[in-house]
Amino acid sequence: MTIPVESVYVGRTAGAAAAIRHHYDVGNAFYSLWLDRSLTYSCALRDGPDDTLESAQERKLRFHLDAVRADRARTVLDIGCGWGAVLRRLAEEHRVQHSVGLTLSEEQASFVRSQGYPGVEVRTENWLHYEPDAAFDGIVSIGAFEHFARPTDSPTEKISLYREFFTRCRGWLNRDGVLSLQTIAYANMSRADANGFIQQEIFPDADLPTLAEITAAAEGVFEIRSVSNGRLDYAWTCEEWARRLRLRRDEAVQLVGPEVVARYERYLKLSALGFRMGKICLFRIVLHPFRSGYFDSREVRAG
Repeated sequence: MTIPVESVYVGRTAGAAAAIRHHYDVGNAFYSLWLDRSLTYSCALRDGPDDTLESAQERKLRFHLDAVRADRARTVLDIGCGWGAVLRRLAEEHRVQHSVGLTLSEEQASFVRSQGYPGVEVRTENWLHYEPDAAFDGIVSIGAFEHFARPTDSPTEKISLYREFFTRCRGWLNRDGVLSLQTIAYANMSRADANGFIQQEIFPDADLPTLAEITAAAEGVFEIRSVSNGRLDYAWTCEEWARRLRLRRDEAVQLVGPEVVARYERYLKLSALGFRMGKICLFRIVLHPFRSGYFDSREVRAG
């Protein structure tokens, strides 16, 4: 049975924005205490036991920039741009003419705008509402995909929503464009077994995808060129964040209060444990649009 995407969207965008603000608008100063200098709030790409968080995050960013061929791109879209680590590199290192970042966090958007990166446009807008003026050479989406679905969505509804995302991305890309996607996903755990604390207190109104749901949604729309699972990278990343937060705990308490700090400490500990146990995982997926075939964008939208 095909679920009309319009029915899946009802009430979704307002809830998504509220959920993002709940988590990310705690304050830029708080996050700057324990993230790396680039304010990259997603899984790093570790290279050995002596690696640092800064170098591992830089390696992760390089992975996605290389995937979308940023060195020769003229236009790039970043869906879920955070505090602009990708956008900064697109502007300053690759001299990309026009980059667009989408975020639902006013704190993040204000921060990126304040940096004055050349050619960068930041929009506080859900991808469901976004209508670009021109096509992009590449699309990067790091850590946003896991916020798309809700715990009340059925697997069929989730696939329909993810398929709409892939369909729109395909329509927004130039003929030789590339989508580089990074997302947390369920692994050896069902949705029913998910930790209620994280679902209710940290990322409310969000539900993780499974690899099967992602591939089903992309079928006929994108060719999946590569998939890697960095769950141990994310366990280490969460442990590094927790360690850095402990070192500056007194400052963090002064900024946001002891309850918020305790909530984040618990969240980082539980997340690291989940990744180490294989309950959840981290996928880096590089996708190329199918240029033709039995599913073109109009056929996909028609269901």
